[in-house]
Amino acid sequence: MAIKRDIVSKFSTVYWIVVLLGIIIVGRVAYLQIFEKEKWSQKAKKMTFRDIIIRSERGDILADDGRILASSVPHYEIRMDMMSQAMKKKTFKKNIDTLAYCLSNLFSDTTKKTYKTKEEYVKSLLKARDIGNRYYLIQRNVNYNQLKQLKGFPVFKLGKYKGGFIVIQNTTRKHPFKSLANRTIGRLANKSENQNIIGIEGAYDHYLKGTDGISLVQKLSGNFWMPLPNNGNEVEPQNGKNVVSTININIQDVVENALLKQLRRSKAEHGCAVVMEVETGKVKAIANLRLDTLGNYRESYNYAIGEATAPGSTFKLASLMAAFEDGYIDLLDTVDTQDGIATFYSFEIKDSHKGGYGKISMRQVLALSSNTGVAKTINKYYKDDPRRFIDRLFSMGFKEELSLELKGEGKTYIKYPKNRLWSNISLPQMSIGYEVELTPLYILTFYNAVANNGKMMKPMFVEGIRDRNTMEIKYKPEVLNSSICSEETIKKAKLMLESVVEEGTAKNIKSKAFGIAGKTGTAKIYDKNKGEYINKYKASFVGYFPADKPKYSCIVFVYAPEVGSYYGSSVAAPVFKEIADKIYSKSLDIQKPINRKMIEGNLIVDIPYSKCGYKEDLDNALDYLDIPKQYYSDLKSDWVGTQSRETFVEYQSRNISKNLVPNVLGMGARDAVSLLENIGLKVTLLGRGTVVKQSLSPGTRIYSGEKITIRMSKVDES
Repeated sequence: MAIKRDIVSKFSTVYWIVVLLGIIIVGRVAYLQIFEKEKWSQKAKKMTFRDIIIRSERGDILADDGRILASSVPHYEIRMDMMSQAMKKKTFKKNIDTLAYCLSNLFSDTTKKTYKTKEEYVKSLLKARDIGNRYYLIQRNVNYNQLKQLKGFPVFKLGKYKGGFIVIQNTTRKHPFKSLANRTIGRLANKSENQNIIGIEGAYDHYLKGTDGISLVQKLSGNFWMPLPNNGNEVEPQNGKNVVSTININIQDVVENALLKQLRRSKAEHGCAVVMEVETGKVKAIANLRLDTLGNYRESYNYAIGEATAPGSTFKLASLMAAFEDGYIDLLDTVDTQDGIATFYSFEIKDSHKGGYGKISMRQVLALSSNTGVAKTINKYYKDDPRRFIDRLFSMGFKEELSLELKGEGKTYIKYPKNRLWSNISLPQMSIGYEVELTPLYILTFYNAVANNGKMMKPMFVEGIRDRNTMEIKYKPEVLNSSICSEETIKKAKLMLESVVEEGTAKNIKSKAFGIAGKTGTAKIYDKNKGEYINKYKASFVGYFPADKPKYSCIVFVYAPEVGSYYGSSVAAPVFKEIADKIYSKSLDIQKPINRKMIEGNLIVDIPYSKCGYKEDLDNALDYLDIPKQYYSDLKSDWVGTQSRETFVEYQSRNISKNLVPNVLGMGARDAVSLLENIGLKVTLLGRGTVVKQSLSPGTRIYSGEKITIRMSKVDES
């Protein structure tokens, strides 16, 4: 009996333990169901569902004429939900062969690694269907044209639910004009469109990026997340706005190519060039090129904005203007440069011209870029109180940075007499552009102020903010200094800058068509690691054109040229000349009017030579230039020949027949090629200018696919 009671007691204990555990479990479940139901439901939901961010579409950066400089180009990832409840098994099996053929054909140009044959697609689609893959990858990096075709494929054309067609959009930032103004436009970092980035992309990111949206996705097997249909909680993204820059694509192309040619020719380390609109300060072009390890020049740093160095001789203008403004000197005053060597406390400053220039006027001092002339003049009048010289420079706009919207501006450095590094030679050194640090853009801003009659404008990179076709924000040009000096000093400065080109160090770029005013610059490079100037140079030229009515200012900077000369006159000035020539030739608004004069009460016009061509284009050009034209009333042809008469341009009819070779003599290349190709001829063009010879005689019969060679007035015989 004792054993039986012991067994019963043990079973009773186990029984009540089990009952107690059961009560605890039931109680816990009841507690969770009643009191923590919402909490655990939310946790389960978070494990199965989650919100994802839908990136807004980043706005475009536009050129001044609306052409796109930077844009987010969409590309797509295509997937397929093989277990979509609305997809019929019969539809899938019936169309799988055709779908596989279409996919193999559409993506036939992909790499060998990703390309699939029709049979491979059939096999992989069936396998994905069998295992119930709800997020089967079809293709990544699909473009918009491919997407349109995919939407018409069997099964896919039934849509997201009946066809299981899933489209995921991504974007890549593209620059249609490749490297043009690349550093100033900016770039996106680490494939993220919402990071703080350089250039216009960074400065105006708050406008460009827009506002992201939110979408609900569901977790599938394999840790894939599939977007769900709109459930009412989805937030649509607000796309970014477009930023309209001041960059002119045509001028930018001219500037970049001119700079690149010179850098390659001189094998320079790097260089930059900037073109600014005088009246407004709008930067129309900015190029920054550096030699990389592969021997190519590319935009890797914005030197025009970020590199502050000793400007050298281009600073001499400011020094002489300070002395003019303080009443110490005048244009005709002279200074004796002697043998071209001036000594200041045992420190020698030399002229590049051996033997010196002797006694020369202040106008000649700048024209010839005499180091001794400038240094002796400034030292003479300011050595007893150098603060007056520095304060005058400050009043002319050299005190602070330009406070550009674009990040990375180099620090302006103008040494003050209280500076611990000030020495007895600081004043003469600063007067010729040493112991001073300025960026190329800062130097240009100062020269632009001279061209703008003393009004200093802040460099401007953005015109405004546009939403679709509406300009929501229009930025106005900003004045940094309404008058850097007196009107008299500005006039003297302009005369000196014109002398530089007319008779001084830059006479090699003198133009017959229009006046150029500017200053050459050559400075030794300071090696900060060595703490000394080394035997390498920076060449520069800064100025404006046309000299009589300045429209554009420009600076060219070439750093450490290795081949040929290193002087600004021979390295940088020719680049300026090429830029100015090409801009002037394409800018009718700044060209001189046709020469007119009155003889005995009659208006006489010097009629220029005119190419033959399309009548409507000729009408527009001659009307713009206010040149009289005449033709007979029965002139019906759209294409005309021209003859310059004493007081007008005469049109002569050129009848065009589809079956006969037209007369293209005297036409420009564009008109001649367009006309000949439109009537079915294959054209070979030799040279440039106007057509002087055509291989098929005008009026002869045309045969299908026939070739014609046209020779222009200027042909490179090399």
